[in-house]
Amino acid sequence: MDAASNNSVEDIREIKEKVNFLPTLAKYRVYIIDEVHMLSTGAFNALLKTLEEPPEHVKFILATTEPQKLLATILSRCQRFDFKKISNEDMIKRLKIVCKETNVQITDGALNLIATLSEGAARDALSILERCIQDRRYKYRRGQDKRFSTEFLDLCMYIAL
Repeated sequence: MDAASNNSVEDIREIKEKVNFLPTLAKYRVYIIDEVHMLSTGAFNALLKTLEEPPEHVKFILATTEPQKLLATILSRCQRFDFKKISNEDMIKRLKIVCKETNVQITDGALNLIATLSEGAARDALSILERCIQDRRYKYRRGQDKRFSTEFLDLCMYIAL
């Protein structure tokens, strides 16, 4: 659920009604609430009861970029994992694996550029790589986007399918 657009008490009530149903295929029913800090105060309070005493077959994953906005009562009932940016070295290793598995030949320079442009985000790195693979002669107009303009053109030329 995207709490940025589904942040009302009614949205949480809908989840509360569903948590009582047993999972059909897996051991757990997993609810992922993205941007949980965007929930209204009423929605947080409605969720609190379920977090205090969740059914054994239910797991919640609360994702946020702003944990300081979560109520202390919510945080006290959670196991917290703080994700960090991926280093360029680790990103390059992963991109090499992806390229090998998809039979894409790519230079170390291109991999380094993708890792740098992705700023530690794997999803961004894979998106950049995918865009380049789709059309390495992509006609991106210089200056249209400060982040990808010249580098993007150069990067696409590095990749040889």
